Amino acid sequence: MHSLSALNALPLTLNPLPLTLYVSLPFFYIENIEQGSTDLLLDEDNSRHAVSVLRMQAGEPLHLTDGKGHLLSGSITDPHKKKCRVRITGSSYTAVPERSIGIGISLVKNPVRFEWFLEKATEIGVTDIFPMLCQRTEKQHFRQARMKNVLVSALLQSQQTWLPLLHEPVRFDNMIAGQDKFGQKLIAHCLEQDKKKLEKTIVDTGSSQLILIGPEGDFTTAEIERALQNGYTPVALGNTRLRTETAGIVAAVILKNID
Repeated sequence: MHSLSALNALPLTLNPLPLTLYVSLPFFYIENIEQGSTDLLLDEDNSRHAVSVLRMQAGEPLHLTDGKGHLLSGSITDPHKKKCRVRITGSSYTAVPERSIGIGISLVKNPVRFEWFLEKATEIGVTDIFPMLCQRTEKQHFRQARMKNVLVSALLQSQQTWLPLLHEPVRFDNMIAGQDKFGQKLIAHCLEQDKKKLEKTIVDTGSSQLILIGPEGDFTTAEIERALQNGYTPVALGNTRLRTETAGIVAAVILKNID
């Protein structure tokens, strides 16, 4: 028997299951998947959730993912509420998405609203999230561990295998200075100036996009000008003024569904 940390030696050729079978089974997140083991111990939190919350019994199937494309199928052999054992029966790997969708978004005063954005952005399939500190951002204590837990929960609920990359909070000027992995960089703001709707601005549907969403009160005129000087294209998200977190979700949906 091996502990969870030994799982990364597991070969990725064990009886892969068709994707149609994944959707109905419970999903669990583990930090790392190691190769070489067909038996593992779930950590205490996952064990408790499986046995005490979901009431899973010996022989019941489940899935495990590390949020890095790996998906394991298995079944419970010992339903212990602190040290649940799982026998691994198959595995598969989903390649990293070819097209990245990044959202740079200002932190907001109410952390619950920002967590709501993180949850929905994960379900939609955003690949990168950059919390931003803009001139009008109200100071926030960013709890990285809690925010990651929100992402993990949304990953499992939506039964995906790629966890969005949640970056450390970054100041606006540092944010716009780089980000070379994105082929098109956009900024959504509320100022009256010449700008197209987001869906009409995408120049290459195969390219990766990054969009910036401002704080309550919007970006300052100076911030917008600096973004434009750094190659960002101004866009509109509709005809109504949206809250920061709502704007982030609208942008994510549009970018994710562009053909």
